[in-house]
Amino acid sequence: MTRSEENYLKAIYHLGGHKEQSISTNALAEEMDTKPSSVTDMAKKLAEKTLVNYIKYQGVSLTAKGKKTALSIIRKHRLWEVFLVKKLDFSWDEVHEVAEQLEHIKSEKLIDKIDELLEFPKYDPHGDPIPTKDGEFHEREKQLLSELKTQQKGICVGVKDTSSAFLKFLDKNQIALGHTIEVLDVEDFDESLLVKIDGKQLHISSQIANNLYIKKEN
Repeated sequence: MTRSEENYLKAIYHLGGHKEQSISTNALAEEMDTKPSSVTDMAKKLAEKTLVNYIKYQGVSLTAKGKKTALSIIRKHRLWEVFLVKKLDFSWDEVHEVAEQLEHIKSEKLIDKIDELLEFPKYDPHGDPIPTKDGEFHEREKQLLSELKTQQKGICVGVKDTSSAFLKFLDKNQIALGHTIEVLDVEDFDESLLVKIDGKQLHISSQIANNLYIKKEN
């Protein structure tokens, strides 16, 4: 498979989620930053390899073979991210682009060895689950911080936005996975929040709250 084909499979999986629903060519074109006609050409190629189901005007969805391939690519990507952070001291805002290159390495033995070296991590540095070799993964219960009400709190377990700019903002304000976040007040006007993060009070916008995943404490 080409790198482009692998990127398409990964994009279809991310857009369709676990429901394996059909994705429109327009949505896929936007995700891949290309023309719908290019998506159609690629969909036909992937269909010939029995990696996707493609029906004109109805979109594209992954076959069982395509899903297995997509999960394998995602596994590589997220394991590389953990490796870069834990073993090479990369920051979490640096690893995505590097992992985008490394995920296309074909050696399954290398990936298995890295998995073993890292002691089989379940989540990447951004809180996303890492599929096992068999395509299984542990999806933890979570909700967006913006969904919490006043006086509710939880543990930060992931980020929705993995852009470098957002992650640098979190670092600047000392917000990290594993921190306890309590909602002290929600502003009616703009839905901004006053929160307490490990004992420190901070005002954050609704945009920030909409990009932080929380495991709510009972």
